[in-house]
Amino acid sequence: MTTRPRGMSAYIAVTAAYWAFMLTDGALRMLVLLHFHTLGFSPVQLAYLFVLYEIAGMVTNLSAGWIAARFGLTTTLYAGLAVQVFALLALAQLDPGWAIGASVAYVMMVQGASGVAKDLAKMSSKSAVKLLAPTEGGGLFRWVALLTGSKNAVKGVGFLLGTVLLATLGFVWSLYAMAIVLAAILLAVLIAMPPGLPKGRKGAKFTEVFSRSANVNWLSTARVFLFGARDVWFVVGIPIYFHAVLSDGTEEGARMAFFVIGTFMAVWIILYGAIQAAAPRILDATNRSEADLIGAARQWALMLCVVPATLAALVVLAGEPAVWLTVALIAGLLIFGALFAVNSSLHSYLILAFTRSERVTMDVGFYYMANAGGRLIGTVLSGLTYQVGGLPLCLGTAAIMVALSAMAAGKLNPQSTESAVA
Repeated sequence: MTTRPRGMSAYIAVTAAYWAFMLTDGALRMLVLLHFHTLGFSPVQLAYLFVLYEIAGMVTNLSAGWIAARFGLTTTLYAGLAVQVFALLALAQLDPGWAIGASVAYVMMVQGASGVAKDLAKMSSKSAVKLLAPTEGGGLFRWVALLTGSKNAVKGVGFLLGTVLLATLGFVWSLYAMAIVLAAILLAVLIAMPPGLPKGRKGAKFTEVFSRSANVNWLSTARVFLFGARDVWFVVGIPIYFHAVLSDGTEEGARMAFFVIGTFMAVWIILYGAIQAAAPRILDATNRSEADLIGAARQWALMLCVVPATLAALVVLAGEPAVWLTVALIAGLLIFGALFAVNSSLHSYLILAFTRSERVTMDVGFYYMANAGGRLIGTVLSGLTYQVGGLPLCLGTAAIMVALSAMAAGKLNPQSTESAVA
C-alpha cells in the first residue's frame, strides 16, 4: 500500500481548504497595502501594518506544531479558517475617522490575528502531506511541490482579486464579501473532511517543538534569509515604487496603478507557484539522491543571489525612472521569482525529508516559525530600506540575504530519512 487510508481524499480536502484561505490572504494583503497607501501612510507605517502579522506567525508556528501533535491536524486547520473569518470581519469595523496612530494599532492587531490564522492553516496542510503522501517514486516531493505551488498560484489570484475588489466594491464591502465566502468554505470542509489524518497524542510535550536535528536547524536558518530576501522588496518597496512611477496624481491614474500593480503581483505569485509545482521535474528529483538535492539547495541560492544584485546596480545606474528600467525590473523580478520558487520548493521537500513522522508537526512548525521570522525581518527592512535608500537599497539588501541563505544551506548534510509513515 503506497498511501495512508483515504490519503488522496484527505489530501484534496486539505488542499481545497488551504486554497480558500490563501485566496483571501493574498487579497487582504493588497487591500491593506493599497488602501492605506492612498490614505497617506509612509513606507515605514505600511511596513508596521504587517509586523504583528509576521510576529504572530512566529509564535503560532512554534505552538501550533505542539497543538496539532496534541489535538490533531484537523483542529488546527479548522481554527485557522475560523480565525481568518474573524480577522476579515474585525478589519471591516475600522473607523476612517480614527487618528493614524489608532488606525495603525488596530490594523496591526487584526493583521496579527490573520497571521495566526495563516500559519495554523499552513502548518496543518504541510504536515498532512508528510503523513498522506505515497511512499514510493518521489511521491513526497511531488505532493508537497503540488500543494505549495498551487497555493501560491491561488494567492497570486488573490492579489489581483484584492485590487479588483478595492477598485469596485471598496475596502469595507470587499472584507465582508471575503468573510462570507470563507465561512461557507469552512462549513463545507467541516462537513466533508474524510478520515485519514491523526487525532493527536495526549503525551506530546511543548518542549519537543525545539529540534535537535542539525539539518532542521540549518535549513530553518536558510529559510529565514531566503524569505527575508523576498519580502525586503516585495512587501513595500516594489508596490510603492511602481505606484509612484505609474500614478499621475489623479483618481483615475490611481485606479490604473492599482490594477497594474495587482496584475504584476498576481503574475509574479502565479509564476512562482507554477515553478514550485514543477520543481521536482526541473531538479530531476526522481533520479537524484538526497545528497545531490541537498547540494542543489546551495547552488540554486547562489544563482538567485545574482538577480537582485544586478537589478540594484541597474537602478543606481539609471538614476531616474524610465520605461526601459521598469521593463527590466519586471523581467528581472520574474526571473527572481522562478529561481526563488525552486529554492522554496526544495526547502519544503527537505524539511519533510529530514523530519520523522512522529514529530512532523513539531519540526514543520519550528521550520515555519523560521519562515515567519524571515518574513518579519524582510517586512521591517522593506519599509526602512525603501525610506532610507529607495529601491536600490531594498534590492541590495535582498542580495546579501540570499547569500547568507546559501551559506546556511551549505551546512546541510545527507542523512537517511523515512518518506512517510509506514
